[in-house]
Amino acid sequence: MSDSVAESEPRPESVPERTDDVMLRVSELEKRFGGIVAVDGASFEIERGTITGLIGPNGAGKSTTFNLITGVYRPDAGSVTFEGEDVTGLRPHQLVDRGLVRTFQISRELSGMTVLENMLLAFGNQRGESLWRAVTPGVRRSTIDQERELLERVWETLELFEIDHLAHEDAANLSGGQRKLLELARALLTDPDMLMLDEPMAGVNPTLEKKLLGRVHELRERGYTFLIVEHDMDVIMNNCETVIVMHQGRVLSRGPPAAIQEDERVIDAYLGGRV
Repeated sequence: MSDSVAESEPRPESVPERTDDVMLRVSELEKRFGGIVAVDGASFEIERGTITGLIGPNGAGKSTTFNLITGVYRPDAGSVTFEGEDVTGLRPHQLVDRGLVRTFQISRELSGMTVLENMLLAFGNQRGESLWRAVTPGVRRSTIDQERELLERVWETLELFEIDHLAHEDAANLSGGQRKLLELARALLTDPDMLMLDEPMAGVNPTLEKKLLGRVHELRERGYTFLIVEHDMDVIMNNCETVIVMHQGRVLSRGPPAAIQEDERVIDAYLGGRV
């Protein structure tokens, strides 16, 4: 475990008042792929308004756990509770409707569409999607008003992430870091309560990494909750209040970054290494 961490984006000295209530509860999750046990009774809780990191050596089960929580996989056993509701096995779109949204390690922007068009895809069930609504005078006015409001939200969000100058650029032309900013911006438009970020700093240059982390902290100060899977330990240790460490499909340790860095079990799990 490294004795020091890089200056990626320090945790803010003043943070919102903690409510200490649990937003997400994972209980005894299990997942097997044939004869391989990927997740073996993982349990942990995520408190509202916090940034939590989920780490572990390769094969620890963190990515599978992430996928079980977000509906990509269905668990063989155990449960996931979000805001007091059992959401075990719900599909990703059902979780989005409940305020639990994820991003992916490889950003899933749609090429052949502009950044602005990608952002607009975050909105579902728009009134203008129905032909009879579009040709009905009263509803048409309502549709125009709604579209104006949606565009205002999109532009405000693009400005927040400082990518408004790329609005009319084909999303396929963005750099890796710009794509991560776009994906996080698009996720924000779904009105989430909790954002789960899968390797958000992978392929991101230092300048855009700092910008992305700045946006995460700003959103956290607004009341959003984050769970981050990330291999970059400097990012985790400098930006998370709580770190959950998985090993061999189970939760090995949980605590503040300073305690995790001194935990001998964690050091051993990383092959005596320096994480």
